[in-house]
Amino acid sequence: MTSEELNQIKIQEPSKEIYRRIRSEWDHMAKPLDGMGRFEELTAQIGAILENVYPDISRKAVIVMCADNGIVEEGVSQSGQEVTLAVSSFMGKNQTSVGKMATRIGADVIPVDIGINHGAQIEGVIDRKIAHGTKNFRKEPAMTESETLAAIQTGIEMAAYCKREGYQLLATGEMGIGNTTTSSAVAAALTGLPVEEITGRGAGLSDEGLRRKRNVIIEALKKYDLRKEETLRILMSVGGLDIAGLTGVFIGGAMYHLPVVLDGVISAVAALAAERLKPGTRAYMIPSHKSKEPAAKQILDELCLSPVIDASLALGEGTGAVMMFALLDMALSLYQRQTTFSDIHVEQYRRYTKTQETKETGEKSW
Repeated sequence: MTSEELNQIKIQEPSKEIYRRIRSEWDHMAKPLDGMGRFEELTAQIGAILENVYPDISRKAVIVMCADNGIVEEGVSQSGQEVTLAVSSFMGKNQTSVGKMATRIGADVIPVDIGINHGAQIEGVIDRKIAHGTKNFRKEPAMTESETLAAIQTGIEMAAYCKREGYQLLATGEMGIGNTTTSSAVAAALTGLPVEEITGRGAGLSDEGLRRKRNVIIEALKKYDLRKEETLRILMSVGGLDIAGLTGVFIGGAMYHLPVVLDGVISAVAALAAERLKPGTRAYMIPSHKSKEPAAKQILDELCLSPVIDASLALGEGTGAVMMFALLDMALSLYQRQTTFSDIHVEQYRRYTKTQETKETGEKSW
């Protein structure tokens, strides 16, 4: 993929008519108006994306981008790059947290080696390696433009693959030591917010480790003189192959009309990058949880997305998104097997506008 080809991608808006019809269907159900809260909006959004008034999300997959980050040389993480390989190997056997949770609800995990710093083929992991990890962005840009675009293209192709295989709902996950540093750096560049405000402890840094992490990011932002509108250059300079790959998954979801569930801060950063690169992509994104990482709230606010789960999750891998899968399943099971007011011979609740209230009660409108 070239930057020109990326620029030429067109994003269509999901069906407004189907969205309205699903919201109307919820109103006809024997329950209080808006009784299912946010899930009435989210199921309508999913139906609008899938272009189906009665959407089916029985086939679900978590795309997990696995990659190493050269910035770990700077002591910004408790762990070394060997952990990325170890966890990814167990992920290929469905033995990590996301695999166990996904199995429980009948979803598939699709781990992708987009940049693990190891040469061997990992059983159960799709090999789409672009490089053996990124460079240390304190010293040089993390990726070249061609590597960044290749990672985005890989994400788009994974979304296309899932569409061909009949998946109806995707989620985003990642595995890569050092990626809370890369995501914080990208978030700071994309939002212009102070590094101290949006950079957290990741997997549990000490006070000294957190200071070092923040200083590394501040130094890099000055070094590359990054500006909010330069999304591709931001990803190249301080991002990661996993973040760029997930950016492609979000763009691919919008291209192929697949709803994509965000996980934590890393996938949220990728979601914001996708929206900046291809405006309109946001309409295909489903929020899941409120991450403990401080950048997450700022990024979700930028995307005008509100998380549903508030449980201080910080596990990664796509686990929060899989928990959201289960909640969406339950909401749609109620919608698809609905009992209407006519079924129970009760008058339907009416949704009043202020004009209707004025006409019926004679009260003065304000």
